[in-house]
Amino acid sequence: MTPAALDPEVSPRTHHLPPAGLVVLAAGGAAALSAALGGPGRLVAVALLQLALVAAWVVAVGIRGLLGSVGLGVATAAGADAALLLPDRPQLDGLLAVLGLGFLAAVVHQMARPAPRLYLVASLAGVVLLLSSVCALAVLLALGRLDGGEQALVTALLAVGAALLVGHLVDLVLPRPRITPEVPRGLLGLLLAVVAAVAVAWLRGDGGATAGGVPAAVYGAALGGVAALMALGASYVVAERGQAGWALPVVQAVLPLAAAAPVAYALTLYGTG
Repeated sequence: MTPAALDPEVSPRTHHLPPAGLVVLAAGGAAALSAALGGPGRLVAVALLQLALVAAWVVAVGIRGLLGSVGLGVATAAGADAALLLPDRPQLDGLLAVLGLGFLAAVVHQMARPAPRLYLVASLAGVVLLLSSVCALAVLLALGRLDGGEQALVTALLAVGAALLVGHLVDLVLPRPRITPEVPRGLLGLLLAVVAAVAVAWLRGDGGATAGGVPAAVYGAALGGVAALMALGASYVVAERGQAGWALPVVQAVLPLAAAAPVAYALTLYGTG
């Protein structure tokens, strides 16, 4: 993982159009698989999202020890999925063990690299964020197993997908007022992204509450806000690592989904509890 200066001249088309298309594929495809096939469909969708994020993240941020980092990401994803599928009741406790072991393995992996171990701390930080993200995506499996979780899961995926899509398209046309000069992101796009998520949640809840009993406006606003802010963070990755090509749109599309998954679970669990 090597440092790079922010590039204020990122092409808006390159920055927004590819991830917008991938958002439709990722969020819409995951929602369709879950709605059509139930548990098996959720597992396939989550596994594909995790594998895509692992492959894209290590390339996008330039982590040193690439093959080992990919192996750690895949192993952690498998462990997280198992921890949330094997128990009779969906609980997140098992993720602590998976993350703890993953962190120790990441430290050993980075320390075992041949000397000189350049950018060790930066690479370790990148791996830890990756492991946390694939574990967060696994929370979608637990969400689908809650009472009313199937509807809550599909609503969450569609709401986050709508937020990301609207945010990219608005910022492509009018990234104003500019949040920061380093990336083509505007406050209008962020606000309309949240509005889009609220609208989807409201329509899915027939204007009332979501499957978990949480008001649709609260559910959509929380998910839309988290997704929009994480999308802003992903834009900085694009600005710093513009040479990573195909990997950057994948990170922009999948990382916000990972950030929103625990929020959707917590809101649904609170509502059903």
